[in-house]
Amino acid sequence: MKHRIIFATGNEGKMREIRMILADLDLEILSMKEAGADLDIVENGTTFAENAEIKARAVWKCTGDIVLADDSGLVVDYLGGEPGVYSARYMGEDTSYEIKNQAIIDRLEGAREQERTARFVSAIAAVLPDGTVIHTEGTVEGVIAHESAGTGGFGYDPIFYLPEYGKTSAEIPIEKKNEISHRGKALEAMKIKLKEVLQGENHEDFNCQ
Repeated sequence: MKHRIIFATGNEGKMREIRMILADLDLEILSMKEAGADLDIVENGTTFAENAEIKARAVWKCTGDIVLADDSGLVVDYLGGEPGVYSARYMGEDTSYEIKNQAIIDRLEGAREQERTARFVSAIAAVLPDGTVIHTEGTVEGVIAHESAGTGGFGYDPIFYLPEYGKTSAEIPIEKKNEISHRGKALEAMKIKLKEVLQGENHEDFNCQ
């Protein structure tokens, strides 16, 4: 039986990154909507890992495929870890990231340079056809920029400055971003684990629900 990977997101920016990184698994990779799982999932976990598993399990129950989900966000030290697990819902889900990004910059107006530290965190959960769950996590350290820059990313990328590159995450080419990003690191770790599962198990042995 040829398995598919369904990623529990409708974000096309994420799907481009995911397809690039997981391409050598040689499996069809679909978004949840492409797989026909048009769900309204309540992410009520208290950690990135919990939210990732909640999303993955919800889609897995509909499809029975290998389902991956990530919960990722921006953690700003000066703001006590905000927006954190509420990154997507910060200031309201329908609020543009342009507004969100400017609000964070404004809130750090009085911060000293050494207080502008932040990190992107990505937790990925995979639910296999037999219900087994695998977790990975990736982080990338940076600082909050004084102004937005770059058009190559999405979300908070334009204000996340990487001192070693002298650029924001939105100014770095996608190939390089995939190498160093929180989601890229978590996906690479997940790819290794999925390869082990797929190589070590006969696909027919999976008990598809």
